[in-house]
Amino acid sequence: MSFRKKILLLTAAFLPVLLSSCSSLRRYSDPGVMPEQVELSLPQEMLIEDVDDEEPAVVDSAEIQDGPLIMNAIRDSETGEMTATDVITASKVVARFRNIAERLGRISLTFDIIVPEALISSDFQLRFSPVMEMNDRSMALSPIFITGTNYRKRQLRGYERYRNFIASIVTDSSAFVRKELLETFIERYFPETYAMKTDSSTVPEPLAENLFGVNQSEALKHYTRHALKRRNDWKAGNRDRMFKKYVKAPIINEVKLDTVMSAGKGNLIYRYSHEMNSAPGLRKITVGLDGKVYRAGEEAAAMPSPEKLTFYISSLSTLADNTPRYVFKVVERIVTDNTDAFIDFAQGSTCIDTLSESNSSELRRIRRCFEDIYSKKHLVLDSIVVTASCSPEGGFSYNRRLAQGRAETVRAYVSDNVQGLDESCLRSKCIPENWEHLFRMVKNDSLLSLSSKETILAAADAEDKDIAEEKFAALPEYRYLREKIYPKLRTVNFHFYMHRPDMKKDTVHTTELDTVYLKGVAALKNLDYKAAAAILGPYGDYNSALAMASSGYNESALAILSKLKELDAKAEYLSAILLSRIGKFDAAAGFYRRSVEKDPAMRHRANLDPEMAEVLGAERRQRIN
Repeated sequence: MSFRKKILLLTAAFLPVLLSSCSSLRRYSDPGVMPEQVELSLPQEMLIEDVDDEEPAVVDSAEIQDGPLIMNAIRDSETGEMTATDVITASKVVARFRNIAERLGRISLTFDIIVPEALISSDFQLRFSPVMEMNDRSMALSPIFITGTNYRKRQLRGYERYRNFIASIVTDSSAFVRKELLETFIERYFPETYAMKTDSSTVPEPLAENLFGVNQSEALKHYTRHALKRRNDWKAGNRDRMFKKYVKAPIINEVKLDTVMSAGKGNLIYRYSHEMNSAPGLRKITVGLDGKVYRAGEEAAAMPSPEKLTFYISSLSTLADNTPRYVFKVVERIVTDNTDAFIDFAQGSTCIDTLSESNSSELRRIRRCFEDIYSKKHLVLDSIVVTASCSPEGGFSYNRRLAQGRAETVRAYVSDNVQGLDESCLRSKCIPENWEHLFRMVKNDSLLSLSSKETILAAADAEDKDIAEEKFAALPEYRYLREKIYPKLRTVNFHFYMHRPDMKKDTVHTTELDTVYLKGVAALKNLDYKAAAAILGPYGDYNSALAMASSGYNESALAILSKLKELDAKAEYLSAILLSRIGKFDAAAGFYRRSVEKDPAMRHRANLDPEMAEVLGAERRQRIN
């Protein structure tokens, strides 16, 4: 038989084997001809008749021959390590939507990715990319890889080849020098120089050049293996290129293994969990899935997208009572306002230094106060009283003249610099020595000793304040008194007197919308439960209890509800939820039943809140009994 005929016979014999080895990939080369597709499902309670009596088995990756390896491309946030993979037998039930609860501003999505047996191959890697859609935007979740054992072996083999390549790169440049030949050359022709081999002293470059007839660079170049060095340099410069050559499918190091269930017929059910912050107005989340099949590091086929899942979000904030709240208010016809200005005067002077930075800032603030008064169109300005005061330091008669002069100076400044002001509205007063303010400051001061405070406060009963003030000089804190407290007594006060022109009576009792309460309800709806509890807590009403319940303060919420005289349907339902949280299901069932009697819609609401599952069971048992 000729050699050509032998080749043809061998080809014919092995052709069926070659065709069968490629068939698994060919059937996925076109997504339109894939016989099976991945499904998305919501986790359901396992059916008793479908569950085996065997204990769940723990899978060891070293024992897997042709099965899959399950990976999720995120790191365990707590330990940073890979967790075990559980394989249990479960029934396959497909659902399309589920109600999930938002609690403390967080929601948790859980769904199953069901991979049919026909898609599982030891040579393949299945890559799934879940996509979440909410509030008109999309967000990609962490991808999932299901890797066949042979696929993983090829990955590891590629890494091994690349490590061998890296190990072949020489890092010591002296390895390319023919050191033996160089040493033999020196020993043969320059024995005196060779004798210096064991000498620890350093030979300068010019001396070495005289000894050898060549310099060190020339000698090194002559005895270097240039071809090997060029090849080594090429390896060092092509690390990235060789990594791509050897490692066709890089392994993602950040992995976390979740629970995996295997159905009886060989399907895989991967349970995916995702926890996230909720958002105001979030009512629905849709989850879709994109998938691809990889072989030898290259995409072999795109899997059809399964039907999407829908999660409807239930939040306790939707139970908020939107009824506006009003506060009782007494409106006075006469309106007063005042402000203090700290204007620095030179010692014993009544002139204002307008170039002083502190004075300039205070005067600007005073002008803004007048502008604010004039902007209140519902008020009419009647008069303005400018009152200047001095500290007790010095004689009383002198301080009175000084304070009166400073009040007149400020009044004149305001009259000249505030546009549109009727000068007849301005009046000036003085407080020669501001003892009343001094006593208040001394009582609240933490640096003065008790004995010094008693000495200063005793001046309140003294007939001659000048003699009393002279005693302060003997106090150990007198310097502190003069430098820190006295300057704060030298103030200029502006007192504004106004009235409401549309009012005939001196007082009117009215109600107005409680804006603070509205702010608390808005915080509750925006899921800012901490702020809502702080604002609404003091009101002690139903929304206060709801804010506490949403923040996790169950006992505080129950205490508020117990003080309400009458509970409507929402309050009864909230009581049922709170009692369920602390394990009092029978008592909660009574509140739930009364809430449904008052509002039948509460029966449907109970399907949205996970706390009500046990309550509904307790309520059914009570009805049966």
